[in-house]
Amino acid sequence: MRTRISIAFLALLLSACASYYRMNERFNRSFEDGDLERAEKVLAGNKKAPKGKAQLLYYLNRGVVASMQGNFEDSNDFLERAYEVGEDLRNNYWNVATSLLINPMVAYYTGEDHELLLLHYYKALNYLQLGNTQAALVECKRMNIKLTKFSSQYKSGASKGKVKYHRDAFIHTLMGIIYEADRDYNNAFIAYRNAVDIYQEDYLPMFGLDAPEQLQRDLLRTAHRMGFTNELQRYEKLLGRKYKAQATSGGELVFFWNNGLGPVKSEWNINFALIRGRGGAMVFQNDELGWNFPFAVDSDEEYEEKGLDDIELVRVAFPKYVERSPYFTKAQLQSSSGTSRKLELAQDINSIAFHSLRQRMFKEFGISLLRVALKKAAEYGVRSENEDLGAIIGLVNALTERADTRNWQTIPHSISYTRLSLPTGEQSVKLQLSQSNANAHQHDFTYTIRRNRTTFGTFHSLESTSALFPYLSY
Repeated sequence: MRTRISIAFLALLLSACASYYRMNERFNRSFEDGDLERAEKVLAGNKKAPKGKAQLLYYLNRGVVASMQGNFEDSNDFLERAYEVGEDLRNNYWNVATSLLINPMVAYYTGEDHELLLLHYYKALNYLQLGNTQAALVECKRMNIKLTKFSSQYKSGASKGKVKYHRDAFIHTLMGIIYEADRDYNNAFIAYRNAVDIYQEDYLPMFGLDAPEQLQRDLLRTAHRMGFTNELQRYEKLLGRKYKAQATSGGELVFFWNNGLGPVKSEWNINFALIRGRGGAMVFQNDELGWNFPFAVDSDEEYEEKGLDDIELVRVAFPKYVERSPYFTKAQLQSSSGTSRKLELAQDINSIAFHSLRQRMFKEFGISLLRVALKKAAEYGVRSENEDLGAIIGLVNALTERADTRNWQTIPHSISYTRLSLPTGEQSVKLQLSQSNANAHQHDFTYTIRRNRTTFGTFHSLESTSALFPYLSY
């Protein structure tokens, strides 16, 4: 009987040590293979997931899969539920305390900031596919409110002289495109202008990503249309580009290319010398890295009477990202008349994820070390009463020490887009995806183009390197 309990306990520990990607490998394999029907069945068959600790990710994944299957209304229902869950959990302080006292994986997942913004990107695209521009604009405004909230948080904790991800150029670009499609040229110009400024002031130094040429043309066009002569001249000079009027007799297609898959979270470990001093002091020290983190916890009276310092080695787990590099590196959209447009990179989600984790890494260090310090304090307290039980608690704490490896793993690695003028009526376009020294892959689409109206298209190419064979991580 004792043997069976030990095996079950060991199995539970091994299960607890698996990353979130590994725990959901059946769904991930189906999704990565493009078998959306099977991926949807795996999600729908998990009856515990809608109320589980990763319920936010469950609804986000259901939203993505439904959108890619063309079920845009269902997708928005799932994504709206994800929005509600995310809002509730961000204000749940008990959830935060649970992650500190026990293990971050036993707390509810609250989502990365860029994930909670992308949720609205998917909802906006769904509404555009449904022809509901006003609802898409509502999602843009919700994005803007959320951005403002995040920006105020980042500014209050910003380090002097360091550029932080606190403004999103792509979201302003998307807002401009939707405003222009709704013929609100004034707000479109403002959104385009904000986007260009953020690309040049933030994205260029952080990610090496400048404003797409398509965005530059859109900015100059809306400035000219609104009669903003000074702004037009200012941005012509800033961008080194002259506005050129283009006569169009048909409509336009704005096409978004979701390329590859975003990074997955894993964990890395650092060994610290835990120096236990008098007065409840604990110091986590790593001489190799030159790190020294002091904590003060409740004092153990019996230990105090010994009057001796103590040192032991502890392992602390931290989260990291593992990149999944996309197979395709470039794409172009071609009309049946031969006109083609290059799809330009507008959002590097992979870089944003890495950058966001890097800029809050010291906060992650503090949270992880505080968690270990609290668990150690509990272990020392039990040891003073029962040495054997304290030793068991210490073993369990060591085996279950882990980082939170959950993240939204069905989002793309990057988003590119272009705008293509087309004649009215039913039009065929070809999306050609290619890689250096490799043949192009082609996908065909047909759209109904209306005069002076904007039609929207999107495609997600899933081909990427496997998360099981990481080659780049932080």
